[in-house]
Order: sequence, then structure tokens, then C-alpha cells
Amino acid sequence: MTNKTAALRYARALLDVAVNEAGRDRAAGDARVIEVLHRLVQELEEFVKLFSEHPTLERVLLNPMIPVPRKQAAVAALTARLQVSPILTKLIALLAARDRLVLLPDLLEAFRERVLDYQNIVRAEVTTADSLPDDRAQAFERGLARVTGRTVKLATKVDPSIIGGVVARIGTTVYDGSITTQLKKMKQRLVERV
Repeated sequence: MTNKTAALRYARALLDVAVNEAGRDRAAGDARVIEVLHRLVQELEEFVKLFSEHPTLERVLLNPMIPVPRKQAAVAALTARLQVSPILTKLIALLAARDRLVLLPDLLEAFRERVLDYQNIVRAEVTTADSLPDDRAQAFERGLARVTGRTVKLATKVDPSIIGGVVARIGTTVYDGSITTQLKKMKQRLVERV
């Protein structure tokens, strides 16, 4: 099993437990669940940020030669100091016990995606040859929302090499309407006819 696959499983479990815990108070509704999920994302970001800010800590916690009990003690101290929520504290302790702290960056990314999915939000990236005016970006966002049936978080990117047109990426699906791609297709058809 790859690290990304394992991280995705832990992210799903974290989401399920968090939704279950936050959802017990039905009077608070879905807003409470979303609030809990966003807090967990922030806490996980802070914990993962420790690794980039303190490379020595990262080397120690990810080193297979360091005994697991020492890693568990270090993780317990860090989660207490950062005041990490009990759900996330248990998950990080579990990862330390299984010597799987290396999964944390992938877990963070997978959990962010699971939270967006829970909120029925999808990320999209639109690439154009020139910068996109705000009104056009909003039009793309609305159009992609109609196509996907979900709320769209749009990121725009400029790539002059596409000459013109648009390349839209939603998850793993790519809608390529760039002039460069159209020219390549025309060339291919002409070569096939000769």
C-alpha cells in the first residue's frame, strides 16, 4: 500500500469520526460539523508545519532507528503543547505507535480534499494564455458549477504556451480547449491523411 493510499484511509476515518462526534449534537446542525472539520484541518496544518519549521524534529520523528515509545512521548508532548483536539491527538498517537508519522503531509492533503467533498465543493483550475478578468473567472466558476453540480473553488493560471483558449482541470478530468491542442489535433489528422 502506498503512502497516499494509506493517508487517504486515515483521512476518511478522521472525517467519519469527526462527523460522527460533531453530529451527535443535532441541534447545532451541519454548521457545527463544518466548523469542527475546519478546526481539524487547521490543527493538522499546524502539526505538519512543525516538520518544515524544525527539520531536526522531522528527522527524529521519521527516523526508523528511533524507538517508537520515544516518538510517542514526543508526539504526546507536542499535541498537548499545541492543544490539539482529542480526535486528532488520538490519530497522531496512533500514527506514532505504528511508526507512520511519515504519512502526515499526505494525510493533511487527503483530509482537506475529504472536507471539501463533504461540503460538496470541488477545486478547479483554469489555465489561459493571458490573465483572466474577474468577471470571466466568475463566469467560468458558474459554468463549471453547472457542469459538476457542485460548488467550485476556482484557481486561475496563466500559461502563454497554450496560445489561446482555455484548459480547465477539475480533479483528474481535463477539458482542453487550448489552441495549441487544437493545432496538434489538426496536424495529426493531416499526417494521417497523407
